[in-house]
Amino acid sequence: MNSQKRSSLRTFLSYAWALTRPYFSSDQKWKARLLLGSIVALNLALVYMAVLFNEWYKLFYDALQDKNEQVFWTQMTRFAWLAAVFIVIAVYKFYLTQLLEMRWRAWMTGHYLQRWLANHAFYHLELMRFAHQPDPAGGPDTGVDNPDNPDQRIQEDINLFTSQTIGLSMGLLNAVVTLASFVGILWGLSGGFAFTLGGSNYNIPGFMVWMAIIYSLAGSVLTHFIGRPQIALNFQQQRVEADFRHHMVRVREYSESIALERGETVERQQLDVRFGHVLSNYLALLRAQKRLIWFTSFFGQAAVVFPFLVAAPRFFSGAIQLGALMQISSAFGRVQDALSWFVDSYSSLASWRATTDRLTSFETSFQALTHKNQGLVAIHSDELIADKLHLQLPNGSVLLAQTDLSAKPGDSILLQGPSGSGKSTLFRALAGIWPFASGQLHRPANSMFIPQKPYFPNGALRDALAYPNHPTAYTDAELADALNRALLPQLANQLDQVGAWGQSLSGGEQQRLAIARVLLKKPTWVFADEATSALDSATEEAIYRSLLAQIKSEKGAIVSIAHRPGVSSFHHQHWVFERQPEDSTARYKVHSEPGQTQV
Repeated sequence: MNSQKRSSLRTFLSYAWALTRPYFSSDQKWKARLLLGSIVALNLALVYMAVLFNEWYKLFYDALQDKNEQVFWTQMTRFAWLAAVFIVIAVYKFYLTQLLEMRWRAWMTGHYLQRWLANHAFYHLELMRFAHQPDPAGGPDTGVDNPDNPDQRIQEDINLFTSQTIGLSMGLLNAVVTLASFVGILWGLSGGFAFTLGGSNYNIPGFMVWMAIIYSLAGSVLTHFIGRPQIALNFQQQRVEADFRHHMVRVREYSESIALERGETVERQQLDVRFGHVLSNYLALLRAQKRLIWFTSFFGQAAVVFPFLVAAPRFFSGAIQLGALMQISSAFGRVQDALSWFVDSYSSLASWRATTDRLTSFETSFQALTHKNQGLVAIHSDELIADKLHLQLPNGSVLLAQTDLSAKPGDSILLQGPSGSGKSTLFRALAGIWPFASGQLHRPANSMFIPQKPYFPNGALRDALAYPNHPTAYTDAELADALNRALLPQLANQLDQVGAWGQSLSGGEQQRLAIARVLLKKPTWVFADEATSALDSATEEAIYRSLLAQIKSEKGAIVSIAHRPGVSSFHHQHWVFERQPEDSTARYKVHSEPGQTQV
């Protein structure tokens, strides 16, 4: 193995250890270590049982050869006790191993869910998927890994990692202990191999041990050569499977839009393409596995008769009896199995390598988020002040540079500009969720943001209305009043009705339900991004009057994004995005101008 391969192996093992260590150092470390210690002890006990069975082989087959009935029945009784103990150990080894895998998976899942949902990481990671796209204007690469399908990594990869890590590590432990236990037995049983070469006599002690080493070493080298492509193919298989599943989820989420657009044919084509990738990669993986199984099957079958072929001359010469021959065969099989652990586990090792690489890249993505784009300093204040605000797009291009904005209680501000100019990006920065921002932001603590596409959890209507708060924080009268004020009186008596509100309500009803949340929670400041774009003019005017009345009573302010001219009359100040020349450091600048409010 050259230095580059050794370095790669060390790096990979360090990654695997970095994923393993946190659980065994966590608040559950003593339970985890106790379970692991118990599993190790049970594995060692199984190896000891194998040693006892090996000794039993000699006594049993010697009794058969000598036709000694008394010894035969004695050994049968002993076998019953050995088998009973073996079964108990095997059952508890299985149970405790599965229990450790379950607890480890539960801890890792909770750990990664917490990190994924904390500090808007789930949102930032989706943005990072486009961070490698080079900017046509020459913007910098962010250098952040592309974290595809985090749901698959948390749900499937963690499950695979915990089970494979425990299974492979215990298998390796068994192989090492079995080798240490049986190599001495095989050495003593095999005797020497005497031969004459060039007129000189030679004797090789422990001949069977050397034959087992040579046999297993040759098998390991050939297995790695034949099975190496499986590592990359396993990694790719997990990715294409996740992409196929993700697109099906998108079809389900956007079912109404796709149905209205008659997009079934296109979506079928897209799904066929993704499933085609699944099948083609799986076929390549299947061919690689077939080549490896050709070899390992031959290797395993040859190992059954190999010790008999080597030891047969001594048996037929009378040097050893049948019991000793069977004991040699058993010991050789144990030593050869231990030395062939790499051969037998190669497919599992390839899958484990792919799983570990995917989780490592996921971990790297989280670490990158903590070290990058943390330049925006947010401070709670009674006013909204953006000081030297600098906004970038995910590809690195500058949207706004050194921008100062301010708003006071009582203000009503409308963000205006051409579509795609970055109004929603500024909206996200004011909310504190845009990672590509720097500067200082003073934002009122009691603020509420209404996105273009509000989210409603499936379940009871009261849950969708109170989200993300628990519905018990509000009385039924408060919930019904918010719905009535948002012009949804037909829903006021359906608080306990369960539904998929994001699909069953029309676009206008969804926007009014989002407004009802604001009227229910009574924030001081409201930020609305196209919050009434699906409403007719009369309903829009009534909704804005309700919002402004609440803001006035709370002594707050409202900042809106809208393209429809009717919204302008509800705002006394406009922040206008103005396109900058191509040679400017930023694409846009924002200037303030008075509005023509009539309210």
